Amino acid sequence: MSVVAHQGQHNPDFERTLVSLKTRQAGVAVIGLGYVGLPLVRTICRAGFSVTGFDCDPAKVAKLNAGRSYIKHIASEDLRELVQEKRFRATTDIADLREARAIIICVPTPLNEHHEPDLSYVEGTAREIGRILNPGQLVVLESTTYPGTLREVVKPILDESRLVAGQQYFLAYSPEREDPGNPLHSAAYIPKVVGGLDPKSHALAVALYEPLVPRVVSVSSPEVAEACKILENTYRCVNIALVNELKMLFERMGIDVWEVIEAAATKPFGFQAFYPGPGLGGHCIPIDPFYLSWIARRHNFHTRFIELAGEINTNMPEYVVQRVLLALNSMGKSCQGSRIGILGIAYKKNVDDARESPSLELLQRLKELGAVISYNDPYLPRLPKTRKHCFDLASQPLTAEYLSSLDCVLIATDHSDYDWEFIVRHSSLVVDTRNATRDVASGREKIWKA
Repeated sequence: MSVVAHQGQHNPDFERTLVSLKTRQAGVAVIGLGYVGLPLVRTICRAGFSVTGFDCDPAKVAKLNAGRSYIKHIASEDLRELVQEKRFRATTDIADLREARAIIICVPTPLNEHHEPDLSYVEGTAREIGRILNPGQLVVLESTTYPGTLREVVKPILDESRLVAGQQYFLAYSPEREDPGNPLHSAAYIPKVVGGLDPKSHALAVALYEPLVPRVVSVSSPEVAEACKILENTYRCVNIALVNELKMLFERMGIDVWEVIEAAATKPFGFQAFYPGPGLGGHCIPIDPFYLSWIARRHNFHTRFIELAGEINTNMPEYVVQRVLLALNSMGKSCQGSRIGILGIAYKKNVDDARESPSLELLQRLKELGAVISYNDPYLPRLPKTRKHCFDLASQPLTAEYLSSLDCVLIATDHSDYDWEFIVRHSSLVVDTRNATRDVASGREKIWKA
């Protein structure tokens, strides 16, 4: 029998799921209720589906079922409405996902201590799904990963259920695209790339996402969709590394890199502005290029350009620390015993997300050099525990007394809440990694750029 004929056979499991997705009668499950999963839940519910959210953290699940959000840009009012209308509930029991027609995986894909992909969350989730997988279910992986993960890692685990992929269950990859804190770039407003393992899987994934987003971008395979996500974030990583390296060069030459970028950005073609900083943060950009370079080595290919960009960005916190040491030295002080306050722990402005934040690395390095460290962040009242760092610190009130008590204020994240005039006025020394103080007229002699 030809492939075309086989694909055209009557398949009641496929057809039931397709109809339920197109009529929005399908129950949808989202596994992983963090910065990607929770916004996706809201988007799916608003499109008319009912959603069951799964997370292994009972505290998160209890908060969600009480209509309380733990992510700044997801309003508790929105969650309460969804819970009260019975369009959303959260659970820690994977068995509650048995009746879902579509299961979307949004779990972390970090790096291990050797900067290699750690797919333990994806693999563990696939095993849990395999225990409850039913005929007709569509499984979509959204977690960022290297090309080949869906076919080579997820599918073999799900196949242990003895259901046949593409016939009895269906499998696709659609990379998450979320810009936390940006209302113009939330999940509901961003085109969605979709690559199915086979034509039926692809058709179901398209039917799932079409009501959610302005446009579904179909690609020929899961590998293309996986590579698309890696390309997007590697592009940013490489360009940020370029401006970070130029920042260090121009500092030696006595040139303001921020003024250079502002001038270059006036060109209406052939240039896109990227900005330097204290290092890369967030779950995607610091991690994805390492996934790509790792899979490249498996194919006997050395991604020198990408690895160099990763090296530059990874070393930026050390450059910032050296600028702090120079600034303190200019005041006749050493780092040992100096009181240093970091403004901003979140990896970018106006969010409460500290994943892979360079601020945590800055705190760690300054502490090791003997500094008395503290911080302020209006979005993070206590420092979160991460795989690499564990600080027992709470955000300090940003008062004149606090600022004046510090030997150095280090601006790591330029939250819009900050009053830069006030900060500079009450500080004795400011090291600015974000050009946040560019419009401050008085006290500029206190400011060092880093």
